[in-house]
Amino acid sequence: MLSFVGLDRHQESAYRMLMQVGSVTPDEAARRLGLSVTEAAGLLRGLEQRGLVASSGGRAGRYAAAPPGMALGGLLAQRRHELALAESAFSELVEEYRAGPGRVSTADVMEVVTGGAAIRHRFEQLQSNATDELLALVSAAPVVVHGDEQEVEDHAIARGVNYRVVIERAELESESGTGRIAAALGQEEQIRVVERVPTKLLVADRSVALMSLGPMAAMAESAEPSALVVHAPGVLEALTGLFELVWREARPVLLTAAGAVAEPQAEGPDETDLLILSLMLTGVTDRSVAKQAELGLRTVQRRIQRLMELAGVTTRMQLGWYAHEQGWVRR
Repeated sequence: MLSFVGLDRHQESAYRMLMQVGSVTPDEAARRLGLSVTEAAGLLRGLEQRGLVASSGGRAGRYAAAPPGMALGGLLAQRRHELALAESAFSELVEEYRAGPGRVSTADVMEVVTGGAAIRHRFEQLQSNATDELLALVSAAPVVVHGDEQEVEDHAIARGVNYRVVIERAELESESGTGRIAAALGQEEQIRVVERVPTKLLVADRSVALMSLGPMAAMAESAEPSALVVHAPGVLEALTGLFELVWREARPVLLTAAGAVAEPQAEGPDETDLLILSLMLTGVTDRSVAKQAELGLRTVQRRIQRLMELAGVTTRMQLGWYAHEQGWVRR
């Protein structure tokens, strides 16, 4: 935790121990820290040189922790100064690069990234660098980035980055997917669901995007996954607009008081429900309905059951009559 001011884990452990016990000799420090006397003495001397530890009240051989406000305040101020210098140097380098001959380069506009490891790296990079907002369209069958790779996302949320995510319904209906979604909702991510997302997409702070291109089967026999990193403002605006369009059409996913993942019930059938009803009323099987509607069999059956509950009926024949009476479908 104190690595940001230049302390390693052994130095931090020694400083925290001193704050808890008051003062120690190198022998006592060695016993408490599980180190040799030589190692403990070296740690105490190093902390003393940094101003974090002082000799205890003139008692030879004993060390006590300096107050954190005084001891760490100077180190923190120095780190802030170094960071400000680094940011200034970074800005100068960016301007020098942009002012170079023959700019703008293709890489400044967009870049193709090939291979799972390279795509995962960029995916994590976008999240690590985000300061405000991350927008994502997530498929139910990830090829490169999996939902259990959570550490970078957790750090971004801790920094105050706002997540808005649209997932596919199949992810909502899987046990592993439900667990991941519940954890995300517990961290106050906003999640909505659609049958299918048009593409896999991540937009960071509306300034850079990562979009899946799928396997490059036509370009290489290895058919490695590939993605496009986009910096061009016009393309970014289009991709952000695509996300907002899908977001408006998607349904929210909520976390119930019991900790379960749930969708708010609609007041009436949506377009997908009406398509399923029309196909069902022709007398075809659920499997055929699923194939023609390009949906999963479980999704079709779940939607039919929800429509029966909405109509207050117990059989599909009753649902058919109700649908005709309500004008959901035509005779």
